[in-house]
Amino acid sequence: MNYTILPDRPVGNYRKTDFLFFISVVLLCGLGFFSLYICSPFKGESVFHDPMYFVKRQAIWFLISFAAMSFFAFVPMKFIRKMLPLLIVITIIMCLLPHAAGIGLNTNGASRWIYIPKLGTFQPSEMAKLTVVLFLANLFNKYSSDDDEVQRNFLYPLLGLVFFCTLIFLQRDFSTGIFIFIIGFFMFIACGAKLRWFLPLFLLGIFAVVFFITLEPYRIRRVIAFINPSKFQFSYGYQQMMSQRAIIEGGLWGQGAGSGLGWVGSIPEVQTDYIFAGWSNAMGFVGIAAYFFIIVFFLWRGLAISISCPDRFAAYGSFGCTAMIFIQSILNCCVVAGAAPTTGIPLPFFSSGGSSLFFSLCMCGFIMNASHCPEQNEYENQEVSLPGVKKIESFNSLVVENE
Repeated sequence: MNYTILPDRPVGNYRKTDFLFFISVVLLCGLGFFSLYICSPFKGESVFHDPMYFVKRQAIWFLISFAAMSFFAFVPMKFIRKMLPLLIVITIIMCLLPHAAGIGLNTNGASRWIYIPKLGTFQPSEMAKLTVVLFLANLFNKYSSDDDEVQRNFLYPLLGLVFFCTLIFLQRDFSTGIFIFIIGFFMFIACGAKLRWFLPLFLLGIFAVVFFITLEPYRIRRVIAFINPSKFQFSYGYQQMMSQRAIIEGGLWGQGAGSGLGWVGSIPEVQTDYIFAGWSNAMGFVGIAAYFFIIVFFLWRGLAISISCPDRFAAYGSFGCTAMIFIQSILNCCVVAGAAPTTGIPLPFFSSGGSSLFFSLCMCGFIMNASHCPEQNEYENQEVSLPGVKKIESFNSLVVENE
C-alpha cells in the first residue's frame, strides 16, 4: 500500500534554506556560550589568570566556524563532491599527525590532539566525523539500489568506514571510533542495507568492544565505576558523582547564573565533557527540558530536510550529519547524568573546544545546503533512497511505502 505526500509540489519549493533549522542552530550555540560563561571562570582564572579565557577562545573559534558553516551552506553541492577526495586525504594526514613528534600532544598515553598556536588544541577525530559522513553519502549515492547485485557494493563503504575507525583507534580514542561506526551503521540502514547483513558484524563487534575495553586499564576502571559508582565516587567515578549532585542541586528552576558554582565548581574540567551539568545546575529541570526540546526540534528539521532533498548525496549526507549531532548530544547527556559510562565525547555547541564547534557547524552548513539543494539532472531518473522514500515520475511527488 502506498501513501502519497506532497503531490505535485514544485521542486523550487525546496530551494529555500530551512529557516527553522537555522534558528535551532542559533539557539544551541547561544545556550552553549551561556553554559561556558557559567562553568569556565574558575578554571580560566586558576590556570590562565583570565576568567573569560575559555569564552574568548570559543568566540574566536565561533567566528571561524561560522565562516566555514556559510561555505558549506552556499557552495554548490557538486563542488563539495569534487573536493571530497582532497578532504579525505587531509583527514587521513591529520589523523596521523598526532603521532608525529613535536606536532602531536600525548596525554595519558593517548595521541589525539594537535597544538595550534593562539587557538589551542585541535582534535582530528572531529574532522573524521564530517569526512566519514560525506564519504559514505558519496558511495551510497553511487551504489544504493534495490537490486541485490548492486547492493553487494556496500562492501566498499564498509571497508572505508572500518579504515577511518581504525585510524581513530590508533589514537587510543576508543569511544569516538565506536561512535563513528554506529553513525555509519545508521547510514547503511538509511540507504536500504538489510539488517541481516550486519548480524555477523554485530557479533564480531561485541567481541571487539570487549577486547578493546580490556586492553586499557582505565577503560576497565570506567566501566567498573559506572556499575558500582558508590564504591568509586572519590576516585574513578568522581566526575560523574559531582555532576549528578550539580544536576540535583539545580532543582526545578535552577540556581541561576550568578548564584556561585556550587557543586559545578568541583567537577574536573567541567567546561569540556561535563558542561551540561553546569547548564542543568543554573537552569534546573526547566532548562533541561528546554534543551531537549531544542535538540529534538533540530532532529525534526534535519530529518525533514534529508527526506525532502531531491539530491541523493545531499539527502544521505544531511541524514548522517543530523544523526551525528543529535546522537552525540544525547550520549553526552546520558554520561553527565550517570546513565552511561564516561566516554570523553563532547557536547556539540557547548563543550569548550574549537574543533568540535568547527565541524559541528560545518555539518549544520551542509544540512542547510541540502535544504535548498536543486535537483540534479544526472539523477532525475533515480530514486531518493532514504528509508521508504522513492521517486515517482519526478521529484515533484514523493511516495512513502509501507513496507
